Amino acid sequence: MAAIKPRERGEPVELTINGKKQQVDVPADMPLLWVLRDVIGLTGTKFGCGVALCGACTVNLDGIPARSCVTPVGAAAGRAITTIEGIGATPEGKKIQQAWLDLEVVQCGYCQSGQIMSASALLAKNANPTDADIDTAMSGNICRCGTYTRIRAAIKQAAHGPAIAEKGA
Repeated sequence: MAAIKPRERGEPVELTINGKKQQVDVPADMPLLWVLRDVIGLTGTKFGCGVALCGACTVNLDGIPARSCVTPVGAAAGRAITTIEGIGATPEGKKIQQAWLDLEVVQCGYCQSGQIMSASALLAKNANPTDADIDTAMSGNICRCGTYTRIRAAIKQAAHGPAIAEKGA
């Protein structure tokens, strides 16, 4: 993770969120989650546990899943931040979101933005994930409703198409 640069009083933090540059006047140690939700107004990223254990707050930093509840905004400066609001603009995100809808993955939905962010990052780096790859990539995301079987099937569908997902689910 990048070192947090000390900020001068009144110096804004410049962020690139979903491809758009934004400046925010917040302390560099403020969690990225609260900047996204409370300062910028992107509320799709959820607060779950606050200690990076559940994955509800997952965003992608330079394509890598990160827990925004414990990531200082200063560490995100200069990096590409992708949130659930922007993931559908990526090829992997679009496929994952469509698979989520096709297979009706969502139950309560609270964890799903984080699940989709992790799944999209997986497919961006591995277009043909095995079950073990999926387990590893998704291990930091908890679904209290237990939709893990549908999540796995949706990732497989996004990677291979509906026929493969049905056989392997």
